[in-house]
Amino acid sequence: MVVAASTCRTETVFDYSWKNVVVAYWNRYPNPSSAHVLTEDTIQREVRDGKLFSRRLLSKTNPVPKWGARFYNNVPVKIVEDSVLDPVKKTFTTFTRNLGMTKIMKVDEIVIYSEQKDGSTLAVRRAYISSQVFGFSRAIRAFGIERFKSNGNKASNGFNHVLRRMFPQSLLGGGHHQPMTATTSAGELAVATTTTTVASSGSHNNTGSLKSAAKVGYDFFKCHASKIAQLFSIKN
Repeated sequence: MVVAASTCRTETVFDYSWKNVVVAYWNRYPNPSSAHVLTEDTIQREVRDGKLFSRRLLSKTNPVPKWGARFYNNVPVKIVEDSVLDPVKKTFTTFTRNLGMTKIMKVDEIVIYSEQKDGSTLAVRRAYISSQVFGFSRAIRAFGIERFKSNGNKASNGFNHVLRRMFPQSLLGGGHHQPMTATTSAGELAVATTTTTVASSGSHNNTGSLKSAAKVGYDFFKCHASKIAQLFSIKN
């Protein structure tokens, strides 16, 4: 089977301590930017090896373009979110994936929140988007990338709103950080074979760097998505 996939990476710095960010994370809904999030439920939570493992189920909805209506009705989609909080290393990692419509568009997303030297918190978000719809895969993946970036901006704005509300006196550095976004597209993947395709622009060195970045990002998800899912899974 041939699967086409795209990856996207964004970085956002929150001008609040890692501890405040983690506390606010569990209270980030509702907020003015979360109208697409309908429900959230914590279904499992336990401490193992000094780390907090959680599993939550969310229900989200998003409008689709007109051409997408033939494949996907605008109905809520269930999202499972596994997370690991490591208080020693001060990292908080979430792994989300959609449970429905996976043949049309499957989205695996990993976000790592880590403490920075200046006391702020860096969130590195990576998404792996694939589609099995013959003839429309590229359009669906492009739509998925744009939706990922749009929702990422909404999530950051909503998260900052919650942080300001919960910790009004804790803003660091004047809140001057801005999000960064990097998008790479991976080409067709036959079993155990990776081919990376990036639109060429600029110098040869820049093109090589883009291709290298795309391959690294794609290989990361290809090799580790299943392992991460197993790592985050809650033991019975």
